[in-house]
Amino acid sequence: MPDFTATIPGFATEEPRIIPLVYQPDSAHWFAAVRHLPNAIWLDSGHPGSSYGRFDIIAAAPQCLLETRAANTCIRYCDGRTDESAQDPFYLLKQLLPVNQLFEHANCHLPFIGGALGYFGYDLGRRLENMPNLALDDIALPEMSVGIYPWAIVQDHKQQESWLVINESLSQKIGGAYNFLEIEQLCAAQAKNPVFHDLKQALKSDDKSFKISDFKSNLNVSNYRSALAKIQDYIRAGDCYQVNFAQRFSAEFSGDPLIAYRVLRDALPSPFSGFMQLEAGAVLSLSPERFIQVRGSEVETKPIKGTIKRGITPEEDAANAGWLQNSLKNRAENVMIVDLLRNDLSKHCTHVRVPKLCELQTFANVHHLVSTVTGELNASASAIDVLRDAFPGGSITGAPKIRAMEIIEELEPTRRSLYCGSLGYISADGQMDTSIAIRTLVCDGDKIHCWGGGGIIADSETDQEYRESIAKVKVLMDTLEREFIAD
Repeated sequence: MPDFTATIPGFATEEPRIIPLVYQPDSAHWFAAVRHLPNAIWLDSGHPGSSYGRFDIIAAAPQCLLETRAANTCIRYCDGRTDESAQDPFYLLKQLLPVNQLFEHANCHLPFIGGALGYFGYDLGRRLENMPNLALDDIALPEMSVGIYPWAIVQDHKQQESWLVINESLSQKIGGAYNFLEIEQLCAAQAKNPVFHDLKQALKSDDKSFKISDFKSNLNVSNYRSALAKIQDYIRAGDCYQVNFAQRFSAEFSGDPLIAYRVLRDALPSPFSGFMQLEAGAVLSLSPERFIQVRGSEVETKPIKGTIKRGITPEEDAANAGWLQNSLKNRAENVMIVDLLRNDLSKHCTHVRVPKLCELQTFANVHHLVSTVTGELNASASAIDVLRDAFPGGSITGAPKIRAMEIIEELEPTRRSLYCGSLGYISADGQMDTSIAIRTLVCDGDKIHCWGGGGIIADSETDQEYRESIAKVKVLMDTLEREFIAD
């Protein structure tokens, strides 16, 4: 493995170095080049299968890594130093990533010039609000795993361009030295590698494999109905208006999760996808939902509420889409969450608006109602401030948020881990884009988990909600079981 602590001569300026690379329509080619390095991450726009995304970001070997478990965050540097802290994890991230929110540079067209990449698990919300401890905590992954990466490969699928971005200034601010020359040589060598131009053939000849057992739910139909009845009792009592309730599906697996991810991204191309290689597991996310994006002073969130499966025939598909657009129940779910997110953005934004309400978006497996909420970031605030004070996302908790989270803790038998948290980046120039981690699988030891859920309101029909919770992740489970079921 390269020595990333080696000293590299040269003077670091505020401007990142931008080195053109060979553009690849499938970013899996570039991820294959760096995947062997520690903590490799690929934020994946789903191209070419998804028409909604544009940029892919790939990086590995962070200069420092923050991992939060319960009340403690461990900070590990690539030169061997370690620190521990009980401070707010978002505050620690602000300390380690000194973002200049209004920094203008020659490469503002790039979404990421080095910075933070990783995930913020749903259960990180316990660091922000006092929550009861009722659900079983049986997934050993950290609540937060975020690295500070002073370099990245960025692919622009709209312009069909690719770059290696090196931010020596960020590296020096973190402290210690970083061997960027190794990264440059790795990228240069990969572009000349014949395998680089025939990745599918290379994967077929790879001796790695992936196997999985059948998925099993942590709730039977009777348990699910009882939980929904309890939620509707709380709604009638005035405790809440909406609760996002989910069931978990788990299986045993062996082999390389990246093989599974590549098959899943073909089956369900999604604009906020991502793959993370962790020390003791992996994250395979096929999310369609943006949580929060920050571009300069412009802030945007795009909550999804309202879902129906795709039809088998064009006529049935169009009928399903029309039904969803005219469903008062689904529109009511969406509007409740829009109101919650307007309040969340207002903590750090002015001119909060809703330019699009209940817009239809179509994906491989379902139709969704998607709204857009925007705001203008206050001069005193940063992207991390907005993320922290809107976390976890309202679309996957309910309204009011804290009471909904308490009910989720009471009625879901197991903790959510990363599910319904967020995956994304925070660039050193203040730009940010994060997802809501739905349609997401987590590998922990020899177990793989995914979740399906939905917003429950007073008018919800239990059997329909149960079917919808399965439909949202059925394509993931069916694809893995069909392709990789163990003999």
